Amino acid sequence: MQRRLVRARAPLRLGFGGGGTDVSPYCDEHGGVVLNAAIDVFAHASVEARGDGQVRFEAADRDLVWTGPARAAADAHPDLRLLAGVYGRLAAEFAPGEAPALSLTTYADCPPGSGLGSSSALVVAMVAALCRFFGCELDAAATARLAFDVERRDLGLAGGRQDQYAAAFGGVSLMRFEPGDAVELEAVAAPAAVLQELEESLVLYFTGVSRESAAIIERQTANMAAGAPRSLEGLHALKAGALQMRDALAAGDLPRFGALLDAGWSSKKLTAENISSPGIDAVYDAAKAFGVLGGKVSGAGGGGFMMFLVEPTRREALKRLLTRFGGAAQGCRLEAGGVQSWTVR
Repeated sequence: MQRRLVRARAPLRLGFGGGGTDVSPYCDEHGGVVLNAAIDVFAHASVEARGDGQVRFEAADRDLVWTGPARAAADAHPDLRLLAGVYGRLAAEFAPGEAPALSLTTYADCPPGSGLGSSSALVVAMVAALCRFFGCELDAAATARLAFDVERRDLGLAGGRQDQYAAAFGGVSLMRFEPGDAVELEAVAAPAAVLQELEESLVLYFTGVSRESAAIIERQTANMAAGAPRSLEGLHALKAGALQMRDALAAGDLPRFGALLDAGWSSKKLTAENISSPGIDAVYDAAKAFGVLGGKVSGAGGGGFMMFLVEPTRREALKRLLTRFGGAAQGCRLEAGGVQSWTVR
């Protein structure tokens, strides 16, 4: 049974360790391990029934709109390919033989190219909203798998696997990505006080530079496929670091967690030539001179958000320092829950 108006939201994530090991061919050959945390920054989707045989796709935060016959949805503007791809796959799965008339609207609480997994979180939110709209039910694992299939296989967009699972499940998780698409999630067994201290210690800095992660990931993938020793060495170190970071969190050792963040950033830069930039290096060097416990660029690199771990009483001073580089600094909160959907009417 179709509903008239449905909404969903999915959290974005911070990638603490192991990012890049969830990308093929590395995870297919060696198994990937990622430590990440969902945060209180969200991707949003709304689905509303129409009675005119039309489909309307709108990326509200990018001021992009396309309207056309429902059966011609695949012809939508290329910049709306995520919306068209999710609509096409979900309609085929849950309304076979039909071309449902509806409006699908999305937006995220951060700029595109943020390094926080916003594109995948948008796909997860759309999958959840359309599933409810079509009257079907998927658990978190099935939602993440379907979102991954649409984004990576149907649309052929380069990237890893962690973002869809972080958006679907939420929380602080150690994720293992094994050959054959097997995925195992482990909630990190850190005391509540440790996670609260982690929240108080985090500073996010938006560089003001949005980047297309696919180009960076494609470079990393090419290096891996070519057997580039530095790239492979970096990925192995990132995987080992994710496990060590999990252990540091479980032990409540945030100074070690910060040091591992720092080491992971050094390893990440080995995987591709375009991970960092002179501007990013300047910000990072200033933060290190200030006395942060550690930090890194979130996501594939090249721009977007950087994250730093600092003693909480020095957090405001660090934010003031970072804003001198022209970007915006902020704190964040961890988000225990994953994607949510609800019927408005």
